[in-house]
Amino acid sequence: MNRFTNKTVLVTGGNSGIGLATAIQYAQEGARVVITGRDQATLEQAKQLIGANTIALQNDQGDVKAAGKLASTLTELGIKLDAIFLNAGIAKFAPLPHIDEALWDQTFNVNVKGAFFTIQALTPLLNRDAAIVLNGSINAHIGMPSSSVYAASKAALISFAKTLSAEMLPLGVRVNVVSPGPVSTPLYGRLGMEPAQLEQMAKAIQEQIPLNRFGTSEELAKTVLFMSSSDSAFIVGTELIADGGMSQL
Repeated sequence: MNRFTNKTVLVTGGNSGIGLATAIQYAQEGARVVITGRDQATLEQAKQLIGANTIALQNDQGDVKAAGKLASTLTELGIKLDAIFLNAGIAKFAPLPHIDEALWDQTFNVNVKGAFFTIQALTPLLNRDAAIVLNGSINAHIGMPSSSVYAASKAALISFAKTLSAEMLPLGVRVNVVSPGPVSTPLYGRLGMEPAQLEQMAKAIQEQIPLNRFGTSEELAKTVLFMSSSDSAFIVGTELIADGGMSQL
């Protein structure tokens, strides 16, 4: 399929994990791809993997001013967008007694505040019939210990999909959420937990998944491409959960 031929898409956090897998699949379907991320070295590596028709821009979603800079750079390059996958985010897990203001602020600055103002800054660059896909999480729906701050930040994105859809429909722009369950990505190594704790947590989580395995970045990428293509033209303000049945069965 070549659903994105002659289209330009933006993937935030496109230098690893689900973001990188999605950017690669966009390129395979004909898109010109813009990726953002904080680390220049991994951006350059990702650019090589995605292909020649790729633009890699260093950008920190946790810095509100960076949203305006990103929009300005894209404008200078003459870029209009047909799809945005707002994938950048962080996950820090801690039990209630150990959550401090710094963890709260860091999580909400990136996952909520940064996401919102990135959408605001990029809205003028969206073509009619464009699609925005937010990267949510099933943590917004399940009571997983130590995930309270992260879960709340993802619940905010799910709310955005509904409220922003109502505002952006007159522009011809659809907003939806893809909420992954457990997926094998580098994010798990950045949860702030010791390796032994991570291994124990992963085993416990896998036992709760009806399919008895973690998802893959490539599987989630296919879901994102569907939600940002004309194949999902009648879907708006909706959350699509891809979790191996974990939150449903």
